[in-house]
Amino acid sequence: MTLSPAARRLAAVAAFVLAGCWLSPAAYAQKYRTAAGLRLGKNNFGVTVQQKIFEKTTLEGLGIASNREVSATVLAEQHFRILGPSLNYYLGAGGHLGNHKDNGTFGGLDAIAGVEYKVALTRLVLSLDFKPTVEFNSDDWARFPTAISVRYILVKEKNNGFLNGVFGGDDKDKSKRKSKAKKDSQRRGLFDF
Repeated sequence: MTLSPAARRLAAVAAFVLAGCWLSPAAYAQKYRTAAGLRLGKNNFGVTVQQKIFEKTTLEGLGIASNREVSATVLAEQHFRILGPSLNYYLGAGGHLGNHKDNGTFGGLDAIAGVEYKVALTRLVLSLDFKPTVEFNSDDWARFPTAISVRYILVKEKNNGFLNGVFGGDDKDKSKRKSKAKKDSQRRGLFDF
């Protein structure tokens, strides 16, 4: 199967976004480890679950349904602060598989760019994202959906990392992280309460 020039450009943009995620400076953006909730797009709805796996990286799973199809998506995302840890933007990429009522199974590649806000004094996270996709075995070769999500924080952020110590590191690294976290906690953003 050959991709059209527009599909190749979209795939190049997705690769660029994914590469930029891992080459960007440290973020310390999210204020939670695990959150789950609802996602609402123009002609679809679904569920969303985010799990922080590294200091800057989150895996997000989406289950999306519309009147003619269902799909499941997995995305790797990096979060970056905007004016403090309560408001941040994220970039990422991943893939999806699904089933269309008329055309059968399909799959594709996804990119995502979004902004999220952790609502003060609650466990709610609100987000708005743009998730372009390149489709394989589908009538549409590309899609450009936007959606809003409301998630409930199931597990709050702790001082220790999820995989702390699994990939090495020593006490010097821990003390550096603690002093950086202390400095970061002293700098409050405009939207932090």
